[in-house]
Amino acid sequence: MDLSTLIGILTGIVLLGGAIIMGGNAVIFLSVQSLMIVLGGTLAGTMVSYSFNELKKIPSLIRVAFQEHTLDSDEIIDILVGFAEKARREGLLALEQDVMEINDPFLQKGIQLVVDGTDPELVRNILETKLTFLEERHQKGRGLFSTMGQLAPSFGLIGTLIGLIQMLSQLDDPTNLGSGMAVALITTLYGALLANLLFNPLAGKLRIRSLEEVLLKEVMIEGVLSIQAGENPRIVREKLNAFLATERERIASEAPRFEEMAVGENA
Repeated sequence: MDLSTLIGILTGIVLLGGAIIMGGNAVIFLSVQSLMIVLGGTLAGTMVSYSFNELKKIPSLIRVAFQEHTLDSDEIIDILVGFAEKARREGLLALEQDVMEINDPFLQKGIQLVVDGTDPELVRNILETKLTFLEERHQKGRGLFSTMGQLAPSFGLIGTLIGLIQMLSQLDDPTNLGSGMAVALITTLYGALLANLLFNPLAGKLRIRSLEEVLLKEVMIEGVLSIQAGENPRIVREKLNAFLATERERIASEAPRFEEMAVGENA
């Protein structure tokens, strides 16, 4: 389990809850009506925006956000260099018996194409096409949580309007003004909390997971093509390490642009 995700959410809940308790009666911050407006509206709006098949992926997406990353770049490079050594020593056909032992379907497909004698350019095109589809699936997944992050504050404002309308409609009865004002303010609070403590951070974590996985897949493509070209294993390692460092620098340099795009989408 990725402890940073769990600890982050729990820390937010504990600190915010502690601040509320220290300020007085915490029960006044509990409102079933406000929760129904924000959660119900957010879920309803998300259901309108996405198909049922996409909504069924929410549990698996949450698992991905909380799951510890299993494969690292060094491990992938070691595997590819091992294949390069064997292919250089025994030939590409010697890798056929290792194909079924590969746990990653993407790398398995790449090695299988090489063993089958597929043209290098066709190997790259096939793997890059699969990578494009992978990125599109990831984008849909994190887009789901981004949508919920946009809808939650909006329905918080809708709850505020509902509370104000209820309050204004009962001006002749001062005893009911407090409940209307409570709904107006608490609903906005719920919407902001859900968006900024849960939905948007989960979308951000899925984006990071996607960037990591796509980068590893790109390393696999370069490694598979190097194996097919019969390059020296030492050269393969140096090449993949250099490629990895370059891509990480590119991703880091593009991070501000990604953030601006995310803000624009949420606006």
